[in-house]
Amino acid sequence: MSITGTLIVQMIVFLILVGFTMKFVWPPITAALDERARKVADGLAAADKAKSELSAANQRVEAELAKSRIETASRLADAERRAQAIIEEAKTRATEEGNKIVAAAKVEADQQTVKAREALREQVAALAVKGAEQILRKEVNAGVHSELLSRLKTEL
Repeated sequence: MSITGTLIVQMIVFLILVGFTMKFVWPPITAALDERARKVADGLAAADKAKSELSAANQRVEAELAKSRIETASRLADAERRAQAIIEEAKTRATEEGNKIVAAAKVEADQQTVKAREALREQVAALAVKGAEQILRKEVNAGVHSELLSRLKTEL
């Protein structure tokens, strides 16, 4: 066979091979490449969507954190105000109780003073009677002179 014949046969075989490849081999390869490109594009779109959702979620989380910080600060301030009010109320009650105790002590001291004066008057009256009895050395009847003695007691 000559080189021209061989070349023509090889061209025919090559064209058959190209035709076979174009008809049977190339469409599945193209379909697989297109499918793969579509999957990659879908994956990239999903990644972009997830990225935007993540940033939106981060913004919501930051907003919630800021809100909870503000709420916590508000609650702490309220607690401090309540504590101060309770302290002031306790101070007021303690002052009132102290004033009541002091007033009760004054009343008791006044009562004891009155009792002491009464006891002292009775002792002075008894001493006066005893002294008068010793001076007079006469009959002194306490029953008869009780009015005189009680007048003397009140004057003292």
